[in-house]
This record gives sequence, C-alpha cells and structure tokens, in this order.
Amino acid sequence: MVNRNPGGGTRAIVDKLLGDHRPPGCAVQTKSHNAVAAAVQQGRADWGVAIKTVADQYGLDFIALQAEKYNFVIPKARLERPAARAFRALLADPSIPRQFQGMGFNG
Repeated sequence: MVNRNPGGGTRAIVDKLLGDHRPPGCAVQTKSHNAVAAAVQQGRADWGVAIKTVADQYGLDFIALQAEKYNFVIPKARLERPAARAFRALLADPSIPRQFQGMGFNG
C-alpha cells in the first residue's frame, strides 16, 4: 500500500479501516491524492486511498469507501478581497454544481 500523511482526513479514514493492522507499505506516506494514484499507477504500490476524480485521471479502478464533505472557509476580514469575492461568485453560479457533479463530486 501507499499511505497518506498523518493528520489528514484521508489518513484518518485509512487508520480507522486498518485498525491495528499494518500492511506492507503502511509507513510509505504521501501528501496528496495524486501522489497515491501515481504510486499505484507506476507499480510502486498495489493500493492506496484517494478520491475518485484522481483515480479516474490515472486510469485506476476505484472502490468507494465513504463520502466526504468539504467546506469553503475564509476569515471574515478577507471576504471582500478580490480573490475571495471572485471565488464566492463562482460558487454562486448555478452551473458550478453541475460541473462538480460531472467530475464525480456530489453536492
């Protein structure tokens, strides 16, 4: 296997699923979903946990383990900065949820 870095949500899922078991490769840790997929695609690992969108990009099989929910957070003092305003406007666009769903994300 290829594992994820401690402290991340994906790592918490892996640790919960593995319990006390530590399969070969458990100590190999990556910092991203892409790094997990690359390791599997390149044959450096037989499996790892990553999001479906990335597995699809790398042409890998995918078995859903659980749904995850993500939130956009920003300090109130930065809400009116140009980048934050642009991102909020993008999220308010009604076509965006459909585009996310087309990439495998559900709202």
